Amino acid sequence: MSNSEQAYLQLLRDVLDKGVKKEDRTGTGTISTFGYQMRFPLSEGFPLLTTKRIPFRLVASELLWFIKGDTNIRYLLQHNNNIWNEWAFKKWVESADYRGPDMTNFGLRSQSDTAFAKQYNEQMEAFKAQILSDDTFAAKYGELGNVYGKQWREWKTSQGETIDQLKDVIKTIKTNPDSRRLIVSAWNPEDVPGMALPPCHTMFQFYVSEGKLSCQLYQRSGDIFLGIPFNIASYALLTHLIAHECGLAVGDFVHTLGDAHIYTNHMEQIDSQLARAPKALPVLTLNEEKSSIFDFELSDLTIEQYDPHPGIKAPVAV
Repeated sequence: MSNSEQAYLQLLRDVLDKGVKKEDRTGTGTISTFGYQMRFPLSEGFPLLTTKRIPFRLVASELLWFIKGDTNIRYLLQHNNNIWNEWAFKKWVESADYRGPDMTNFGLRSQSDTAFAKQYNEQMEAFKAQILSDDTFAAKYGELGNVYGKQWREWKTSQGETIDQLKDVIKTIKTNPDSRRLIVSAWNPEDVPGMALPPCHTMFQFYVSEGKLSCQLYQRSGDIFLGIPFNIASYALLTHLIAHECGLAVGDFVHTLGDAHIYTNHMEQIDSQLARAPKALPVLTLNEEKSSIFDFELSDLTIEQYDPHPGIKAPVAV
């Protein structure tokens, strides 16, 4: 078993064994712990979990969406990525423009009411189709507010200027790799009220040592079963991409968590995952012809030697 896989599985066990019951914004209920850290040595292999399949295409397209500074789900839908749909859909069905059946508490109701789930799926498919085909509708209801990509690439200052944090941090890694200020923040208190979902992965910092680039993420809140495996892979990929541009090898990805929680409706899925034996980690291959992180497309990123156990479905708490 790799240290990377073990670190995540131990997080699951520790929260199950020592976590406390807490209520949450979604009304689902959680088992939670506060303050937890994992370390993933990226030289071991790419930390895409093997005890359940994690769709790398979704991880990569979301990260490229962030890197582009995009905040509208249309790009994601164009790449068959549905992981942000629920938050945009919620904005639509709660608006005065919506004329369909009542979708109040749709996240929870669709899990237990078959007829409602059918209506929900029909409304979601119609919503996605309109986002892809109608520019005006997409601009109004596909927009998530000033979420990650906006803060990374176009942080608004009090003087009305903008800061490209990601470009600046890459420049500093190249010119002053010993800097202790290699930081990008997604948490902008002024913008938080207008975001569909305030940033969960709030700040990350890079560290250069012995020709290797490491990254530490602080994540204020993490859905351990569904979200955190994506976050691990996403920031590992970001570290690889920036190391590639800066001519560095990869070091560690360090994942520091604030409220790390398991939703109470994910317990059976977690039991299934913990019963599985981990396999060897896959290998990430980047298109060597691309030198800048800002030039990469989905086709430039390849995962090889990935042979995971099957995926495990679980409901998203919205």
